[in-house]
Amino acid sequence: MSLQLADYEARSREAVKLFWGNREAALAKQIASGNQDAGTRGAVTAGKNMDGFLDLAQKLVTANGLVMAEICVQRRVLTLPGFFRPTKLWDMIIMDRGQLVAALEFKSQVGPSFGNNFNNRTEEAIGTAHDFWTAYREGALGKDAPRPFLGWIMLVEDCEASNVPVRDSEPHFAVFPEFKRASYSTRYDLLCRKLVQEGLYTSATFLSSPRTAAEDGAYRHLSELTSLKTFVTEFAGHIATIASR
Repeated sequence: MSLQLADYEARSREAVKLFWGNREAALAKQIASGNQDAGTRGAVTAGKNMDGFLDLAQKLVTANGLVMAEICVQRRVLTLPGFFRPTKLWDMIIMDRGQLVAALEFKSQVGPSFGNNFNNRTEEAIGTAHDFWTAYREGALGKDAPRPFLGWIMLVEDCEASNVPVRDSEPHFAVFPEFKRASYSTRYDLLCRKLVQEGLYTSATFLSSPRTAAEDGAYRHLSELTSLKTFVTEFAGHIATIASR
């Protein structure tokens, strides 16, 4: 059975347009009501910004033969057990015949500030994966449960602040060479690559997209390993393998 990529290129452009359109619509609504959050937080707290990517993932599941899967996107059914904490709330969970097929996270960051948020996202991504795989090892998903697909997609605003070189404080020891003068976009790409190379996620994607993408859905990636095509292909392959059992 050949893999079905669900016209992901067109769907991803629509997802990007939806991301920027939802942010602007949410912010405009809050301004009109007089209840605007501080800064651009209103566009974030309204939620639903990454729904287009959830839709793409759902299409990949059904297109690759797992038609009876339980695709969970409602908050009440999105928790999985952890090891260091009782539970973790995911963005999407896919179940089939009582077994976990995949758990996915869809994250984003928009300027003007990237520093603290980058560190928070990094710690969150690493901690979530470590907690999950430890719980998996300890039998939280059931005895002899098959290894699920863990996915992480990060969309970051493509702007000057995310692309300029960043200086690091090195009062005692030098940072690794790849981080020296690296922009936040480069650092997110490095994060995604290392998350996969260290086995924390099955696939991790970094997308860089400008605000003008509300019109055309434009985005770019910095490496093949972290591209959306790689994510889609590996996810589709995992789904097709489960469906063939």
